[in-house]
Amino acid sequence: MNKRQLLRATALVASSLWLAGTASAQDFPPKKPVTLVVGFAAGGAADAAARLIAKKLGENIGQSVVVDNKGGAGGNIAHQFVANAAADGSVLLFGSVGPLTIAPHLMKLTYDPFKDLAPISGGVNFPNVLVVHKAAGAKTLAEFIQLSKKKPGSVDFASTGAGSASHLAGELFNQRAGVDMTHVPYKGGAPALQDLLGERITSYFAAPPTAMPHVETGKLIPLATTGLTRPAYLPNIPTVAESGFPGFEALNWYAFVAPGKTPAPLLDRWNTEIVKVLNDPGVKEALNKHGLTPQPTTRAELTAFMKKESAQWAAIIKERKLTAD
Repeated sequence: MNKRQLLRATALVASSLWLAGTASAQDFPPKKPVTLVVGFAAGGAADAAARLIAKKLGENIGQSVVVDNKGGAGGNIAHQFVANAAADGSVLLFGSVGPLTIAPHLMKLTYDPFKDLAPISGGVNFPNVLVVHKAAGAKTLAEFIQLSKKKPGSVDFASTGAGSASHLAGELFNQRAGVDMTHVPYKGGAPALQDLLGERITSYFAAPPTAMPHVETGKLIPLATTGLTRPAYLPNIPTVAESGFPGFEALNWYAFVAPGKTPAPLLDRWNTEIVKVLNDPGVKEALNKHGLTPQPTTRAELTAFMKKESAQWAAIIKERKLTAD
């Protein structure tokens, strides 16, 4: 074989390998079982939303999508797991505001959310609702603030982990209200609520889907929500913003991401399928009943949104001199 023939053969082999790799990257749905990882324990808002969406996704692609709960460290364990997972489209993450845009400014992580995870689409968002147990001694936000100031450090608040949305909501409230509540982190919304109901913790900036059933039975008292406006499903609960703290906003949100090296064609296909599910009337209605607002986006829109949130929480963490401890 002469030099020209050798070069031609080499080019053909390289071209064949590239085409094979491209075809493989575009295989959809993945031939392996699909897993949707959630960073919090079963029973919380993230788990409820993920299971609703996963079920419809599985129906649409003709392959089951299994939810895998990996709670702990405010969701960071799950995010680290997915950052190291196979980048073949078979592993997705229902990522949350905490590990994606808060934790990087609060602690040293072994992964970079903007490099080791690839944005796919927004998922859902919702305000938190500040609730206390019925024996706490406060029935309004003003009474709660008075209670907190009367005994500095004696009032505490639960969160789903250091660096989580519920943690920063509490810290933002500390800042704006001039109080000093003690932060108590949990591995998810369900265990946090369990201790609140057991009166082992004073308060919790909780997800409405998990807190409101206990409000309806009278076991918990809602004091305020953390969005700028009252959500349609909680019209009788005032916002923190309208209760003397204009501009107060601390939304909780979840978004779909994948391992950072997942090929773009697979990310695009997952975006198409996820957006389709989030726009499905039945799914939207089911999510709304849980107090969740669908937030479908393009990949670029999610990237821009994450950068904006990251900058906002970085400023608060710096001002409050927060640490993960």
